[in-house]
Amino acid sequence: MMSESATASNSNLTVMINGLRNQKGRICLSLFSRSEGFPSKSDRAVASQCIRSNEASRGATFENLNPGSYAIAVFHDANADGKLNTGFLGIPKEGFGFSRNPRIGIGAPRFADAALRLTSQNTQVQIQLKYF
Repeated sequence: MMSESATASNSNLTVMINGLRNQKGRICLSLFSRSEGFPSKSDRAVASQCIRSNEASRGATFENLNPGSYAIAVFHDANADGKLNTGFLGIPKEGFGFSRNPRIGIGAPRFADAALRLTSQNTQVQIQLKYF
């Protein structure tokens, strides 16, 4: 049986996705607790998951997280090949987004630009997908 203090330290983070262009494929999310690997190396993430695009309106939840700073990278894997497809000069062909919806310039945002502080037991964030 878990103590009350142990239960309080485990938080859930629900990610709501906005701006999905179509219901093809799936939405893949990676949750990072530090800058190493952010945003493209999902093997360095503390948690990753993919949901079907037609379930995106329900969001995706990461459970049992410790309080701290986290950044989320999301992409619309429209062709379900497991990667963010890019074209000439690495420009994404599929939708993508990050926690805190940072302004996108040349290249991906830094961890600090996308990091949010998880302090409550149930937190919900909105991520706006961008398409080029």
